[in-house]
Amino acid sequence: MVNKEMIAVTLGVIVGFLNRIFMLRTDYRQYPTHKHGKMIHLSLGFIAAGLGAVAVPALLEENYTAITFLGLAAQQFRDVRNMERQTLSRLDELELVPRGYTYIEGIAMVFEGRNYLVIFAAFFTSMVTSLTNWKLGIVAGILTIVINQRYMSGLNIKDIADVRPAKIKIEGPHLFVENIYIMNIGLQTSQKIIEEHGMGIIITPKDMNSSVTLANLGQRQAILHNLSTILGVYRDSGEPSLVPLIKRDLNDGRLGVFFLPYNKNPEEAIRIVNLVPVLENAIRLPSESKEKEG
Repeated sequence: MVNKEMIAVTLGVIVGFLNRIFMLRTDYRQYPTHKHGKMIHLSLGFIAAGLGAVAVPALLEENYTAITFLGLAAQQFRDVRNMERQTLSRLDELELVPRGYTYIEGIAMVFEGRNYLVIFAAFFTSMVTSLTNWKLGIVAGILTIVINQRYMSGLNIKDIADVRPAKIKIEGPHLFVENIYIMNIGLQTSQKIIEEHGMGIIITPKDMNSSVTLANLGQRQAILHNLSTILGVYRDSGEPSLVPLIKRDLNDGRLGVFFLPYNKNPEEAIRIVNLVPVLENAIRLPSESKEKEG
């Protein structure tokens, strides 16, 4: 007959591994795309699930070396974060519109954090199973999956700003998105391309915190990267006059977005910008700082 500890460990590993499968997504960021990349992350997820599940029976038997193994696992997952950062930084050098360091750091942080979520899910499921029974353990496992799915979804641009299409205009050599100055375009050929393929978007922050967050250069670069990745970009290397740009209106904090998509679809562009994640490293809360000072 299978003992209770084995059931707890097995159930914890299954729940932890399922959590990692549900959290592994290949989306517009295009990473991880290939099967080998997915296999690496799934393997690490399985190891994390095993560590979390085994820790509970070990602790119940007063075998405190399990804590040491969890500490070693944390160090390994920090190394995974460094690996993701280095890999994406190298890939970014070959992008026509790069992600930017802030976006890369956010992605690397997510991959590290998801392994910790797997450990906690496996640990909690194994603990409930060990202290009660396998039926409640399954309920606990389902609960961890629901919580992790909600925890994964952070803020998007639509939560902190209003996004709408805007007209671009060229006055002499000067390019504007509505009344926001973007850059100087001296070449007539570039001006013709911009008039034919260019699109503009205005992003209006909802409050002071949002305005400061959107002012972050890394957050702006993430917006441009997502637009260019999904809609394509009408430019090649060595064409600085066709580089997508975001400039800020210093009076009210609005952002003027200029880009040249292959697929000129304003409605899709608005949807893409609305779904751009708000990067954790870009979030600023000056209003809370003032409240504490007062």
